[in-house]
Amino acid sequence: MEKPRSLVIGVDEAGRGPLAGPVVSTAVIIKEKIDGVKDSKCLSAVRREALFNLIVNKAIAFGIGVASPKEIDNLNILKATLLSMKRAIESLNLNYFERYGEFIKEARVFVDGNKIIPEVKFHQKAVIGGDRKIYEISAASIVAKVTRDRMMKSFSKKYPVYAFERHKGYATPLHREMIKKYGISEIHRRSFLKKLNEENSLW
Repeated sequence: MEKPRSLVIGVDEAGRGPLAGPVVSTAVIIKEKIDGVKDSKCLSAVRREALFNLIVNKAIAFGIGVASPKEIDNLNILKATLLSMKRAIESLNLNYFERYGEFIKEARVFVDGNKIIPEVKFHQKAVIGGDRKIYEISAASIVAKVTRDRMMKSFSKKYPVYAFERHKGYATPLHREMIKKYGISEIHRRSFLKKLNEENSLW
């Protein structure tokens, strides 16, 4: 396969808002157009899973970065999200090296949102609503969402009482009720729960 001369990297995250679990980011380089790729929030879980497999198989390279609940509590959600994005690009660069025998020398990075990623050497542009506007970001949004959902399903085996497989850590009535009944687990975001308690909006 001929290596592309002009690389475009799309970056997006999943899991900024939940009360539990990590924030997960993905960086993707993909040239081949796949029908149906759009913002992950506009797709069913079944469709996301199908597109996930197509994207990771057809991508020139991709990388996944994770920031843990503890890092979210220590840094704040914005800094933790940007850290996960930085890790995703580092992972992508390693994936590219494994495939092509060299690291990426230059690329244009499009990041969903209004912030660029600190300590990333490539030219960056933050795009508000990028997951709806830029194909590579849409692809990244799907991979990030499916990856995080799978992680939360895995956590549900360790913490079955919280039903993470159903709500993925978001603040649904069921999740709030389980927190009220059983307390918090190791993967709950204490900073989020503290803020909701202070605002009297957790229950």
